[in-house]
Amino acid sequence: MTDRRRRATVKDVAREAGVSRGTVSRVLNGQPYVSAEARSAIEAAIAKVGFIPNRAARSLVMQSSQAVGLIVHEPHSLFVEDPNIASILLGANAALSEADYQLSCLIADTPRDVERLARYLSGGLIDGVIVVSARVGDRITAAVAELGLPAAFVGHPRDIGSAGYVAIDNRGAARAITGRLLQTGRRRVGMIAAALDRDSGADRLAGFVDAMGSKLDPQLIQSVPFYSFSHGKAGMQELLERAPDLDGVFASSDAVAAGAMEALREAGRSVPGDVGIVGFDDSSWALRCDPPLSTVHQPADQLGRAAAESVLAQLRGEPISSPVLLECPVVWRESA
Repeated sequence: MTDRRRRATVKDVAREAGVSRGTVSRVLNGQPYVSAEARSAIEAAIAKVGFIPNRAARSLVMQSSQAVGLIVHEPHSLFVEDPNIASILLGANAALSEADYQLSCLIADTPRDVERLARYLSGGLIDGVIVVSARVGDRITAAVAELGLPAAFVGHPRDIGSAGYVAIDNRGAARAITGRLLQTGRRRVGMIAAALDRDSGADRLAGFVDAMGSKLDPQLIQSVPFYSFSHGKAGMQELLERAPDLDGVFASSDAVAAGAMEALREAGRSVPGDVGIVGFDDSSWALRCDPPLSTVHQPADQLGRAAAESVLAQLRGEPISSPVLLECPVVWRESA
């Protein structure tokens, strides 16, 4: 049986540094009233003896977990499929890591998940939350408000009160890319409108309606539940059945657009020859499409970073900052 090396303790650090255990504890817990010389000696001793702080014990003392939750209110399958979620996660993790905080990823798929997470938030296991894809009337949003947790939302559900949020102008961007599609001479333009139960989906539909103006035909709007390839394909099939003369489509995400393009290929329609199609996100889906997809660039990693920075500022006792709105330009490629 191999002997396990004994884990270094605060006592070992204190002996090596020539200070009391109380002084070591003050340094570990970020407390003042420690001289620069003592602090330097303790840091050198920690490195020499290989001391690893026990964060669980530190959390009890500091009443802080040093963790921030990222709550994604989406189906498990979409969490894996949607590259925007991954980019938000990585952007948030980078900012939290720089501040020595741990990211805890929490997925709310079913109503049971939502209720379980609402209870979890009250357990003191995380110091704040970043919420992605919240709906109006979301139980998680209500739990965050009830507990007074430092929070930042990615997007802007209309019922989050004065909570911090980071977002893009979904409506303005949807209006811009639909207008660009119309400029190519398309006359029968429809939309596959996803996720209408959250602000991003509803705002993208509103932008499409703005751009279409008097040319709008409500029969050419097909709603689908999620920003997914499979729902994009099904939505496109529905549109083609109702309007076989369709010659332009705004898909409310790149994944939806990719699914729509697959349905068009199966129906014998060429892109952009027969049907011009545009998406939204400028994710990896856009470049995997053939031809490459015209879309709106959504800076998902920056959204995640800005949300994390908002939560960290609140944890430092700073007031909730003004909403962060990031640029989302049109990126024009061959699909339209």
